[in-house]
Amino acid sequence: MKINFQTVFTSWKKKIVVIIYGFLLIFSYVNPAISSEPKPWQMDLQEPAGIIATKATDLHNFLLVVITLISVFVLGLLVYVCIKFREKPNVQPSKTSHNTIIEIIWTVVPVLILVVIAIPSFKLLYLTEADKPVDMVVKVSGAQWYWNYEYPDEEISFDSYIVAEEDLKDDQKRMLDVDNPLVVPEGTRIKFLITGNDVMHSFFVPSLALQVYSIAGRINEIWTEVPLGKKKYYGQCNQICGVNHAYMPIVIQALPKDEYEVWLKEAKVKFASITKKGINKIALLDKKEVKELK
Repeated sequence: MKINFQTVFTSWKKKIVVIIYGFLLIFSYVNPAISSEPKPWQMDLQEPAGIIATKATDLHNFLLVVITLISVFVLGLLVYVCIKFREKPNVQPSKTSHNTIIEIIWTVVPVLILVVIAIPSFKLLYLTEADKPVDMVVKVSGAQWYWNYEYPDEEISFDSYIVAEEDLKDDQKRMLDVDNPLVVPEGTRIKFLITGNDVMHSFFVPSLALQVYSIAGRINEIWTEVPLGKKKYYGQCNQICGVNHAYMPIVIQALPKDEYEVWLKEAKVKFASITKKGINKIALLDKKEVKELK
């Protein structure tokens, strides 16, 4: 029987292409990088938004490679030791007690690895802690069990509660959507001032790399960039804060500047009845840089 190798190769080539496309299709379903919300069977970080989240994701991926190489190397050593030094009859045991070269290597190499990791880590830490000029300031207050958002420049403040399951609309997500999201203009650099009204909470929006504790009597701050594009960014309180801890979702709605201005006018009317307290007054510089609060 004569075999046509070209036909066989072409057939296998088609099968390989089909298999590759199949894996890509499966990966597209399990990969959450197409949205800024948690997905079923999520196996990676949410899609980063803004410079801080992008750099944090890059550092995470770099550390994943480093720790994988270390784990594979240690596993290889364990397998080698188990095979080479397994129990055998009449084996003359080694009397080696010290090896200067090995001791130098296992001291110097980990130090070098930590130095390599420290460089991008310190860069990211400096980026998050640097006091950069921002476009707007938002004060966030955590309470049992809702969030309060305040716009000091616009003199408006409102509460944000989870939408009950029986009240969900078709486009709303269970356990994630709220009645009053935090609305911000797209392409904006924002500084968040975060405090608490009672127990400790946590303002956590993974796609924007926001993770700050809200503590009563103390104001923590963090800044982030909201990139261009009309989009919702979902988060949750990830600090166990009581019986309804699971019902404190966070929704940041980015809108185009013209739509944001329309929302702002409506919000000033909608939330006009909320009285501002003296504790919410914040001193700002011309560039919206936050002064030291007293």
